[in-house]
Amino acid sequence: MTTNKDYFKTNKNTWNEKVKVHAKSEMYHLDDFKKGKSSLMPYELKALGDVNGKSLLHLQCHFGQDTLSWSRLGAKCTGVDLSDEGIKLAKQLNEELKLDANFICCNVLDTSDFIKDTFDVVFTSYGVIGWLPNLRPWGNMIAERLNKGGMFYMVEFHPIVWMFDYLEDKPVMKYGYMQEDVIYEEYEGTYANNNSKMISKEYGWNHGLGEVITALTEAGLHIDYLNEHDESPYNVLPDLIETESGMFVTKDKLYPLIFTLKATKLK
Repeated sequence: MTTNKDYFKTNKNTWNEKVKVHAKSEMYHLDDFKKGKSSLMPYELKALGDVNGKSLLHLQCHFGQDTLSWSRLGAKCTGVDLSDEGIKLAKQLNEELKLDANFICCNVLDTSDFIKDTFDVVFTSYGVIGWLPNLRPWGNMIAERLNKGGMFYMVEFHPIVWMFDYLEDKPVMKYGYMQEDVIYEEYEGTYANNNSKMISKEYGWNHGLGEVITALTEAGLHIDYLNEHDESPYNVLPDLIETESGMFVTKDKLYPLIFTLKATKLK
């Protein structure tokens, strides 16, 4: 019988390969990043405001560009990720750029086993919760790692986006909004480079907004806002149209592409 541990192992192997491809991709602009370009998007920058002097925990940080962008803005950052290769590159970039971020390789659900500090801000973004089979442990971990009065902020692709199968010529609605069964996909390439010959093998789970909210509120967090947006800062879905502001939208704007959520630990 296949277990979550097996699923995580497969995902880890895929993400180790993705790091090598993504570091060379146009999407991640690694050379520009090294020269000072921030990887952070307007939603994140506006929501967190001035982070100078604040402690920040970045969950599922990939190879650390956002973590290091927050570090450049004066935050004392720690990034965690499942991928060995991602954390290895993040540490290399931290040293090369002479920043002071800390990086730890672990499953995000095990973060509290590896990190005992608490933080002013916990941050996570884009394509993160779909790798988790159950959000309750995730919500509890976030609450554990926040200081009293601390902020949790996430920006994530909307659950409706994950109802579609994008491996066909035209996206087909195939998966349940609240589907409990694991979803397996295997395909050539990656969202940052469709022409890559790497084979992505991925196990994921769909989570509706109700599940996200419940996981966080049951853990004791107060939801400050939940906003839905019909635009994405990344051109990672088929047939998106670029707007004058540099964001991407579907032709008909029938459903949101991302959501933003801010929560506070009151006690």
